[in-house]
Amino acid sequence: MADRYKTGEQAPKAGTYEFDGLVDGRKNNNVTEDEKHIELSNGDTFPPLRSSKEAAYWKKA
Repeated sequence: MADRYKTGEQAPKAGTYEFDGLVDGRKNNNVTEDEKHIELSNGDTFPPLRSSKEAAYWKKA
């Protein structure tokens, strides 16, 4: 199992995931506190950041 998941991939397990950088390599693009963590169910698709719609990396919290 990978440690990092990208926008568009499916969650391998239900749970809380946290923001782990933007796909373009930037660590932070003024990410708000409320979008640093997301709740996903098994099989849900990892989303882009809500505020900027940019592709992001996520990791299990």
